[in-house]
Amino acid sequence: MMTLGTAGAKAETRTETPCTEDAMIVFDASGSMSGNGWGYGSETRGMVSRIDKVRATFAKILPKVTRTRRVGLITYGPGVWNQCNVRLDLPPTANAAAQIMAAINGLSPAGRTPLTAAVARAAEVLDYRIKPGLVVVVTDGEETCGGSPCALGEKLRRDAAQLTIHVIGLRVKGYTWTGEQSVVETKCLAERNRGLYLTAETEEELMQALEKTLGCPIVSRLEPYPPAPRPSPGCGANLAAGCGGGRSP
Repeated sequence: MMTLGTAGAKAETRTETPCTEDAMIVFDASGSMSGNGWGYGSETRGMVSRIDKVRATFAKILPKVTRTRRVGLITYGPGVWNQCNVRLDLPPTANAAAQIMAAINGLSPAGRTPLTAAVARAAEVLDYRIKPGLVVVVTDGEETCGGSPCALGEKLRRDAAQLTIHVIGLRVKGYTWTGEQSVVETKCLAERNRGLYLTAETEEELMQALEKTLGCPIVSRLEPYPPAPRPSPGCGANLAAGCGGGRSP
C-alpha cells in the first residue's frame, strides 16, 4: 500500500509540473528567410540576413527552454530552390539545444512555405492523438504550397488529446507576402489549438515571443528553489503563524 501511494504521488507530481510536455519547433527555411534583417527600415537591412537574426535569438533561448522539456525540430524550405520540402531534423530530445542549433546553423534558405504540411508532420511526431504536445512555428511567410492552415487546425483540434500550436510571424515591417487572408489562415491554426499568434519585427520581440510560447516563464527565468527549511522544534503544524515556514519532518 505504501509503495502504491508513493508511486501515485510521483505520478501526480509529474502531471502538475508546468511546461514539460514534448515540443516541436517548426522552423521556416524558405527562400525569403535569406532576406535582409526585418526588411526595409530595419537596423539590419543590408547587413544581416533574417535567418541569421533568428539563429542568434535561438542560440540565446534554447539552453534555457531545453532544461525543462524535450524539444525537436522540423524545417521546411531548405536546400532546394522553390520546392515544398519538409524535413524532420530531430524528434523530441532532452537537452537538445546544441543539436537544434547545429541543424539551424546548417540551413540554406531556398524553398517555398509548406507550413501546413510541416505542422501536420510535427503533430504526428508528437503522437498528438494520445499525448499532450506543443508546436511552435517560426515563419516569415504564409502557406505557399496549397495547404490550408485553418482546415488543419480544425482537424487537429478534433483529434488531439491536448495539442497547443503557437505561431510566431516574423513580419517584415508589416508586409504580408500573399495577402491578409493568408495571415488570417495562419492565425486560425493557432487559435483553433489553444495557441497564440504573435508577431516580431525585432530580435528583442522574437526573444519575448519565444519565451512566451516555447519557454516557461515560471521555470526558465528563475533558478530552482532551494529546499524548504524544516520547522523549528515545537512548531508542529502551525506554519501559518510564521514558525519555520517549511515542511513538517
